[in-house]
Amino acid sequence: MSLRPILAISCLTVAAAIVAGCGAEVPSNSVAKVGGDTITKAEFNKWLKTAAAGQSQGGPAVVPDPPSFTQCVAQRQQQPAQKGAPKPNPAQLKTQCKSDYDRLKGEVMQFLIQAQWVQQEAEERDVKVSEPEVKKSFDDQKKQAFPTAKEYDKFLKTSGMNEKDILFRVRLDTLQNKLTKKITEDEAKVTDQDVKTYYDKNKKKFSQPEKRDLAVVLTKKKGEADQAKRQLDKGASFKAVAKKSSIDDASKAQGGKLPDVTKGSQEKGFENAVFAAKKDQISGPVKTQFGYYVFEVTNIKQPSQQSLDQAKETIKNQLKSQRQQKALDGFIKRFREDYKKKTACAKEFVVAECKNAPKQQNTGQQGAPQGAPPGGAPQGAPPGGAPQGAPPGGAPQGAPPGGAPQGVSPGGAPQGAPPPQGAPAPPGAPPTQGGQVPQPAPQPSDPAPQGPASP
Repeated sequence: MSLRPILAISCLTVAAAIVAGCGAEVPSNSVAKVGGDTITKAEFNKWLKTAAAGQSQGGPAVVPDPPSFTQCVAQRQQQPAQKGAPKPNPAQLKTQCKSDYDRLKGEVMQFLIQAQWVQQEAEERDVKVSEPEVKKSFDDQKKQAFPTAKEYDKFLKTSGMNEKDILFRVRLDTLQNKLTKKITEDEAKVTDQDVKTYYDKNKKKFSQPEKRDLAVVLTKKKGEADQAKRQLDKGASFKAVAKKSSIDDASKAQGGKLPDVTKGSQEKGFENAVFAAKKDQISGPVKTQFGYYVFEVTNIKQPSQQSLDQAKETIKNQLKSQRQQKALDGFIKRFREDYKKKTACAKEFVVAECKNAPKQQNTGQQGAPQGAPPGGAPQGAPPGGAPQGAPPGGAPQGAPPGGAPQGVSPGGAPQGAPPPQGAPAPPGAPPTQGGQVPQPAPQPSDPAPQGPASP
């Protein structure tokens, strides 16, 4: 299972204005302030430790310790150098430790801020989850991911988390699902007239062309094709003749069968012969770029058109998904812009989500892929986190799951909230139950053209 970021990063370049003096808004014991709520240094350190534990993959976890990074350097000095590579000196190790710290710091800050954003949005929209809901989801995921109690205990020991952390993670996932449902439920209504209008404009998408099933033998030379046809005319089966003479491995393996041939799927000369032939009549040889075909039409499937009633559910689901996505897109844009204006970070803890973040220059290239925060998420993130986006009833793509964990006072970011998604999950982490953001459903279309039988 991979844990993806709580807030999908917009592909557009962030144009956050520098706000002078924003760091001064943050209390000295905190790393950030979102509206009237603060994220304390204690909360930051908790999740930094968890992230470092996940990164250690079960080995000894040492949190990079700025500014000297003494412990981090000492630990790395004990690690054997790669075969054939010179052992790094203390200055190089310190640089590595600082790089790790900066990455983990950014990831944890991003998570804590985004969790606050969703906490406040959920409160404003009166979105809540019950403890029985959380417990049921947790139990289901735990059973799926950990067949034995021993495996679960091992995960807890190596991930830097306890069960309370994981329950909070699952709670946030459930909260995210409900938040998305509330955002999209009014936009997902599709009337019968909407369905009829779409059907009338797109009838071709609900039709099927004539299809013909063939039995074929493909030979390299015309003389070989003539001989194959003579054998077939005398009563030999296509299966036997194809096995002996055909150079087309695909149809040969199927006893000479080439099913569901449609116009536009084969070389023109062969196609014309196929659709001019009568059923159960051996025809050919027909010259093509692959060789010479001898064939028989074994079945003809007449063209068909789905009725409005037959296509109704497909169209309804498609329009519903498209409208949900449109509602989510609008929400995401407003969500990020509005909450970024409310978020101030201490000088040493500034990330892109902070209103006092440096303005990024537009290089003409897209930013980080949607769903991938800079540096990825801390490894060891608690399972049960919300996936990037969610199904109808799931979280909006780009909206972080969050919400203060139970027992945390309104003045701080969630103590038990999950770190950001986006990194490999800890070994054995229970899978996330959420799905994906509603995407436009695949439109009904004509079958993909078949390639010519290959030699």
